[in-house]
Amino acid sequence: MQYSDNTVLKNLKSRYDQFTNVEKTIANFFINNKETTKLSSKSIAEKLFVSEASLSRFSKKCGYKGFREFIFEYEKNISKYNKEEISNLVINTYQDLLDSCHRMIDQEQMKKVAHLLTTSNRVCVFGMGSSGIVAEEINLRFMRLGLNIESVHDSHRIKMLSSLANKDSVIIAISLSGTTKEILQGISIAKSNGAKVIMITSNRSFHLVSFCDEIILIPTIKDLEAGDCISPQFPVLIMVDVLYTYFINTECYYKTKLSTLNGLFKFEDESILI
Repeated sequence: MQYSDNTVLKNLKSRYDQFTNVEKTIANFFINNKETTKLSSKSIAEKLFVSEASLSRFSKKCGYKGFREFIFEYEKNISKYNKEEISNLVINTYQDLLDSCHRMIDQEQMKKVAHLLTTSNRVCVFGMGSSGIVAEEINLRFMRLGLNIESVHDSHRIKMLSSLANKDSVIIAISLSGTTKEILQGISIAKSNGAKVIMITSNRSFHLVSFCDEIILIPTIKDLEAGDCISPQFPVLIMVDVLYTYFINTECYYKTKLSTLNGLFKFEDESILI
């Protein structure tokens, strides 16, 4: 078996959703560990309260012959990330997310969502916390293209605007976890009023289907939402950039852009006269 830099950690992260609860406990330890000492099967089993047999099964599930081969490659892996090379860890994490975003892009879905935006009368972007910052970024970018759009990150305004939504409205909801209470309440109200709902999330749960017309899935890594290492909204911004590109390539876009430019030129002419 041939290995490249960071292969072990990439392997663990890519298989994470397939692990059992015990295996996730083991995976979490190795993903977060930065030490190369006391990594014997006995010491790790005692520390994690699992059996050595569980460590062996975990290693084989990850594609290794056994725990000894796994730990050999793992030690080589983490030795690269000392304090002098911490920037590599950050860059590699961004690269992993970028690669994952590329694999997850659904071109037909992007075309459909872009069409929904160009044919709507009004678009509202919901986001709480750091997602609210991204909502504002979406608002500013698409407003420049002539879209009637507004960003909302206050729970009370989310409820009010959801109540005012109708069949000509589109709601873009951002929630990495897909469990933000205020967001779910808002899109539920908007959906019941006939609005189209687009959710950007890393949550693959089927319960979101009843709230949403389109779910744009984004990749995630453990503790990404906490923002300890990198921006938790990085994958959201990537997908928004892709959607933005699809939007400006729709026929309806050119009509809205022309209208916006005409309005700007008219405003500038009136300013000159004043």
